[in-house]
Amino acid sequence: QVHLVESGGGLVQAGGSLRLSCAASGSILSINHMAWYCQASGRQRELVAEIRSANAPKYADSVKGRFTVSRVKNTVYLQMNSLKPEDTAMYYCNVGAYGGSSSLPMDYWGKGTPVTVSS
Repeated sequence: QVHLVESGGGLVQAGGSLRLSCAASGSILSINHMAWYCQASGRQRELVAEIRSANAPKYADSVKGRFTVSRVKNTVYLQMNSLKPEDTAMYYCNVGAYGGSSSLPMDYWGKGTPVTVSS
């Protein structure tokens, strides 16, 4: 099976920075995409950033110019700068990969890492 472990969340003041990490491990043949989603209380889970091989990263409009997604092997990072109170949410790692006993690509989710931005 494939396991995702997120880290790097915490409490910061507005204007501060955080760097989130998500490490994928287990039986992985290949990775199609790695992405970050956020879910604030009472809201739908939304895509924040996505990275695919040979493609330019994609970002939600609300984070363009402030967040940067990158990948090194099976770890995806989200550098979060100029944080705003409205960025407060649980951040989840999402990976599309071939792995485990399945011959089909599967989506895997981490348990999330919380980000709180104070005003």
